[in-house]
This record gives sequence, structure tokens and C-alpha cells, in this order.
Amino acid sequence: MMRISHRILGAAGLAAMLATTACTTDPETGQKRMSKAAIGGIGGALGGYLLGDLVGGRHDRTEKILGAGIGAIAGAGIGSYMDEQERKLRQQTAGSGVDVIRQGDDLLLRMPSGITFAFNDASVQPQFRPTLDEVASILSQYPKTYIDVYGHTDSDGSDAYNQTLSERRAQSVANYLSSHGVQSARIATRGFGESQPIASNATEEGKASNRRVEIKISPVTESDVRN
Repeated sequence: MMRISHRILGAAGLAAMLATTACTTDPETGQKRMSKAAIGGIGGALGGYLLGDLVGGRHDRTEKILGAGIGAIAGAGIGSYMDEQERKLRQQTAGSGVDVIRQGDDLLLRMPSGITFAFNDASVQPQFRPTLDEVASILSQYPKTYIDVYGHTDSDGSDAYNQTLSERRAQSVANYLSSHGVQSARIATRGFGESQPIASNATEEGKASNRRVEIKISPVTESDVRN
């Protein structure tokens, strides 16, 4: 656990350093801007954590999974298990604005906050609930997975406020999933505030892309259970 914590802190520290050194302020508008190179640097700094480790650490998460009576996927069956889940998620979210991204054996659902939340609010919008209902239904059908919910914001507003808003939105989606049949033992949340942009905050289009909630779905494997 200590090794994981140090790695997370190291990545976060590097990301903060990149963000601090690469941000400039427009003298006319006062708006914070970040170069494309800096965006790539931040993605690289935190990418290992997002792709490899689970929120809270794999050991603790696996204990919760086992305590809830959820089993693991045999090594040979992982690919097909995630393939089927990916296919259903793509079908059920088609046309909703949700992106389904495959990363090895992991799935990432990227949901722009414009369709998920009202401005400056953390309550799931009524018009998006049917889509989230479908997502919850599919996640319930494939219980042998960890679910991490990530919240992100653009760079408008203070760092502290954006961090809190990202955490509230991630928790709101997590609560919605758990209240619609997804076992809470599978779910963890993390807010990243404005620290992990996927586009430039210098444009309204870029800001809209950065305001998002992501759901990462990772298989529970036999090796997780044995360790």
C-alpha cells in the first residue's frame, strides 16, 4: 500500500509542477491558458495511475469485492467478458453523447458534463437518467469488475472550488449507479478538479471537453484474488 501511495503522490506532484510551469495568464482577459505540450505532459504524468491502479488501491478494493461475494474472471475469459460488456455499452449509449473507449482490458465511459449536469451543479440531469439507467443495468449484468468514477472540470474558477465540484459530481454518479443495482463495494470515486485536461482551456469547446465525468471499468481477475 505504501508503494502505491508514493507512486500516486509522485504522479500528482509531477502533474502539479507541469501545470504550474506551463500555465500563462492572458494580460487582457486574465484567463489561464495551458499549452498543448503541457496537456500532454499532464496526461503522461497521471496516465499510469489511471490505466494501472485503482482508486484506494487494488488490495483494499479486492477485499471489498470478495466481502460482497463477487467472484473473479479466469484469465482466458477476461477478453470475451469485457468484449461483451463493451458491445452492450456501445449499443445502449449510441447517440447519447457518451464515448466508450477501450484501453486494453479496461473500458472508459466519458460523459461530458453538459449532458450530465446543469451548470455549476452536481445533480444528474433528468434527461440523462435514462442513459445512466442503461449503463447501470449493464454494469449489474457484469458484476466481476471494479468501477472507478472520475470527476473533472475546466480551469474556470479557483482550484479549490473545481476540486470540490469534481468530487461532488463523481460521487453523484456513483450514488446513482449504486441506487440502480450496482453493488457499492465495486465503486470508488476520485475528483481531479482541473488538473487533467484533455483539450485546451483557451476555447469554449476545449472547456466543454474538459468538464466531464468518466467511469473506468476494470476486470476482477483471479490474480487479484490470489494476491
